[in-house]
Amino acid sequence: MADSAINMEIGISTFLETTPDPVTGEVISHAERLRNAVEEIVLADQVGLDVYGIGEHHRPDYAGAAPAVVLAAAAAMTKRIKLTSAVTVLSSDDPVRVYQAFSTLDGISNGRAEIMAGRGSFIESFPLFGYSLDDYDELFEEKLELLLAIRSSEKVSWRGGHRPAIHNLGVYPRSVQNPLPVWIASGGNPQSAVRAGMLGLPIAFAIIGGMPESFAPLVDLYKKAAAKSGHDPAKLPIATHSHGFVGETTEQAADLFFPPTQAQMNVIGRERGWGQHYSRATYDAARSLRGALYVGDPEYVAEKIILLRKNLGVTRFFLHVNVGTMPHREVLRAIELLGTRVAPIVRKELARSEAKE
Repeated sequence: MADSAINMEIGISTFLETTPDPVTGEVISHAERLRNAVEEIVLADQVGLDVYGIGEHHRPDYAGAAPAVVLAAAAAMTKRIKLTSAVTVLSSDDPVRVYQAFSTLDGISNGRAEIMAGRGSFIESFPLFGYSLDDYDELFEEKLELLLAIRSSEKVSWRGGHRPAIHNLGVYPRSVQNPLPVWIASGGNPQSAVRAGMLGLPIAFAIIGGMPESFAPLVDLYKKAAAKSGHDPAKLPIATHSHGFVGETTEQAADLFFPPTQAQMNVIGRERGWGQHYSRATYDAARSLRGALYVGDPEYVAEKIILLRKNLGVTRFFLHVNVGTMPHREVLRAIELLGTRVAPIVRKELARSEAKE
């Protein structure tokens, strides 16, 4: 296992939040947030982070309706960082256009594009694009099948129940990478873990509550399904996505990240009927070593990532920095700290510990 530490990737994920500033009440424009995102990606590349992901949403408090376009804007200004959706709501999109968008991004970036395909935790895209939530699961399964067919063959023949059939037609441009990486993203659904394993696809778990270690049974399900289907589980990447923030001190990080997090979690809580105010006590509990919030100074955040690796065997960690609107300069500083201080600690410790095994 000595070489596996090299494969521990650390990066940023975002939904391009445009929520009201919890202190001033000001709302950043979508245009400014998009330009800020490009600046973040360029910085993440410069400080040595491995990946930057943008989630697709179609609502006023997020600007990330077209992740591939934003990533492409940064592709020409970066050299190494991988650029991915986090996630693409495949159920309400056309797999042909999804492939074309990300193969185009792959060409511009010279082989650094990825797709994370998921059902999506928000449902605004379904009525927007004329799909019924009654077909929620069937849509995803069918469209994933088509997406995988497109990436494996230049010309495709395919028939399904929710999209017109394709009869021996080519899909272009083709990606630089062969195949173009496609991940399955899951919030913790066992069926998603099994499907990803059976297909031999990398998986990303969104862990935004509870204890990350509780996802161990899902990782086990994923690996068993992969092995049963003839795939080598040891070669399949596993990622997690969690909220967090890196500051100069743990106290500073906690105080900066709490107000926007509280505001956004209360909005989502009202929408989903959670019926519980997001308190500072809840927040502080989640910041504990075994909790799902990665908030603190570089040493503490690194310690939590190392524990995550130990408990789940992850090969990639996404830090979702701004759950709600935060000052751009603070977000940039957190990205800088993640790349220059957190990542080196994690990689050094993993290389040391795994060399002993």
